[in-house]
Parts: sequence; structure tokens; C-alpha cells
Amino acid sequence: MTSRTPTATQPQTGEAGHTGEEAVLDVGPVAHGGHCVARHEGRVVFVRHAIPGEKVRARLTDAGDGAKFWRADVVEVLEASPDRVEHFWRPADSLRAWSHGHPPVGGAEFGHITLARQRSLKADVLAEQLTRLAGFEQVPSVWTGGVEAVGETGDGGTGLGWRTRASFSVTPAGRLGMHAHRSDHIIPVREMPLASEAINALRLWDLDLQGVERVEVAAPANGSRPLVLLAPAPGTKEKRLRAIAADVPAEASVAAFDPLTGQVTQLRGRTWVQESAVGHEYRVTGEGFWQIHRDAPGTLVGAVTEFLEQGDFLHPGAVVADLYAGAGLFTAVLADAVGETGSVLSVEGAPGTSRDARKNLHSAAQVEVAQGRVERVLRQKPRNFDALLLDPPRAGAGKAVVGQLVESQPRAIAYVSCDPASFARDLGYFRRSGWQLTGLRAFDLYPHTHHLETVALLTPGP
Repeated sequence: MTSRTPTATQPQTGEAGHTGEEAVLDVGPVAHGGHCVARHEGRVVFVRHAIPGEKVRARLTDAGDGAKFWRADVVEVLEASPDRVEHFWRPADSLRAWSHGHPPVGGAEFGHITLARQRSLKADVLAEQLTRLAGFEQVPSVWTGGVEAVGETGDGGTGLGWRTRASFSVTPAGRLGMHAHRSDHIIPVREMPLASEAINALRLWDLDLQGVERVEVAAPANGSRPLVLLAPAPGTKEKRLRAIAADVPAEASVAAFDPLTGQVTQLRGRTWVQESAVGHEYRVTGEGFWQIHRDAPGTLVGAVTEFLEQGDFLHPGAVVADLYAGAGLFTAVLADAVGETGSVLSVEGAPGTSRDARKNLHSAAQVEVAQGRVERVLRQKPRNFDALLLDPPRAGAGKAVVGQLVESQPRAIAYVSCDPASFARDLGYFRRSGWQLTGLRAFDLYPHTHHLETVALLTPGP
């Protein structure tokens, strides 16, 4: 059944099709991206804020007449799953938000589900991607089939307060906010429960941010000085940015940054943060990449080194490479493992982050830091690798890079991924090149979101 009555926020153009209408849906299986699959009048609907098995009333948020599928948000639960709980954050609660005439903020789309069921759903997504995209007939036996909890000791099992980095938008009125999913609509916020106490304590929502389009915050888990990055709107003068910086609490450094070039300009204090992990210190400048869950660095490093050491691919004298190396999180640990008789090639494409890696690794003579595209550097610096480690961005490595990795003929490859779809796609490329999956673990490093992290070990086939 569909209601033809538009709400106050429904677009009034013919191009919107059925957008803004409501439909009663029987919710089917979870899908990659934070949705569940439902059907309405013969059409697939990807519905957010639902749980498989529920019956819901949903608002169609993207429902053009010519679209292959529609999107929707739950506005009322007619038959609830036993795994449904009250959402911990009002701006992200679809039921509350739409009752006030606007969509919920993104970034906590699983907050209405128990943590145990969240992990079960994430495992279902990974399993589906492995069979559909990687070409397995069934879930590979090297994986337990589960997604492992991380950080429960620190958060008391709530899944809150784990983010050491957070990204915000700014409303037209100059207030801190966040975007709704797939929308230009910005909703003001006055807390971020997934963020650490150090980020929330800055109370950036109390500031007048007019002249700024985006705010990035990094607050290292080691308690060192936070960094607030301001992305200015076109035409904003430095004087205005310095006025905003003066209102940021004194315990934080403040800098301006250009999201397109990555250029960072000091406004107060440092333009970088000092991170600590696995016995090493790391300088990370501006927007430079760092794992956002406070326990992610140790968790991922532990999984990678365990896989490589068990297969004797990582040992004193080994020749290894860290690809998409960032500021050198994995590189430093690999350097420890191979010792002075081994070598580590550390490859990062972003110039600023590569400069951080050089600073962080300057005392490790066995490390060579190379800035550039992974496939180009591997062609220019061929070696007899014992192991390659790659931790690519969400888009994955891609066919060309996988081809170059295979051509390098390492004894093993450790693949760290934050996206099950791109990982499964790349795994399919490896398998078609004769490689096999010999180890796989999945971690819940992003509680209350649909994201998960995987660590895989790949070896050449017999």
C-alpha cells in the first residue's frame, strides 16, 4: 500500500516520481551499504534503518519512475525484530527525524540494532560478497564466518566513543552539522556519541562557523594534543578563520586545509597530531590517513603479523613491501620484524603523507620510502619479495594493481580492507590469476555502522 499524500518536505516536481510517498514493506535480507532489501509493486527497494524480517512503513527517498530500484527510510515499525533497540542518538534515529520532517544524519545507520545482530548482519554481507564477487561456491573454510568484536573493554560493550577522528559539515547558519545519507541536507548536531570524549569535549557545536564548509577533528587515543581542521568556503579570508580558531578551546591545535590539494595552513599550534601504536610514535599531518577506531592499529597489525609469521613470510632478513602505507603504521612493525638484514619498501601516493612516513621512519635504515602510484613503484623497484602488504582506500586496489602485484611474484600477500565489495572483487582477480585465499579474519571496527574491516592472507596456488 502506498500513500499518495505528500509530506511537508516532499518535492513537488514530476521528476521526483514517487519520492516522498510512503509504503508498507516486508523487509528482506541485508545488503552491502547499510540497507535491507524489500520489494514494492515489483520493484526492489533498498530500505535503511530496518532489520530483516520486520514489517515497516517507509518513506521513499529516491523513487524516480525510471529508476531500476528505489531507496527508502523507515518511519514506523509495524512488526519489530527482537533485535531492535532504541537508537542511542536522536539525530540519527530515522523514526524521530522523519517525525520532525527531515531525514536522519548518516554515520550511525545500525544504531537501532543490538551489537550482536549488527555483527551477524555484517558477516552475512561479507559472505554474500565472497560468493557473488570473489567467485566462491560457498563461504571459504579459512574464515570462521564471524565478525570479531573490538574495543569492548574500553567502551563497556556499548560500541560508543571509539572514533578518534570525526568529520562534520557546517549548516548555512554556521553551526556544526552532518549530512543526511545521499543528501545535501545538513542537520545540526550537539554531540557525536561515536566520537571520543576528547572530540566531544571541544564542543565545536557552540561555535559560529560561518565561512567554513567542513570541519575535521583528530584526537589521538594517547591523549596528545587534538587538531581541528577548517575547510574554508570560497572567499573566506584568513582573518575570519583566525577568529574562529581563537574560539576553539586552547587544548587543540587549529589549521586551515584545502580538501582538493591537501595543503594545510597553521592557525594555532601544530598542523599535525602525534599518534602512538604498537610501540612506535607517528606524526600524521592534516587529513593524513590514520585508523579511526582507537584499537584498530593494534588489532590490524596483530592480525597481519600473525598471518605472515605463521607462514614464515615475515622473519629477520625478509624482503617485504607496505603498499598504500600512509604514515607508516605497518611499515614500522615490518621493519622491526625483518631487522637490519632485511628490507621494507614503503609506498604511499599522497605527497604529504609520504613526507610524514619519511619523518616517522628516518631511523630505520632498512626502510625505503617511495612516493607514487603502487603499480609504478613496483615496476621501477623490482625485488624478490617474501611478502607484500596492501591497505588500499575504500575503492580497493583494482585490476591493474592486482595484476602488478601478481607479476611481482611475492611468496604471500596480506590484504587489509575496509570494504567487503572492493575486497571481494579484488580477491576474484587474484583467484583468476591462480592465487588462493589461505587466511581471513573480519573485525567490527565501526560499531553502529554497516562498515567492517577484513584481513586476508593470499598465496600462489599450487
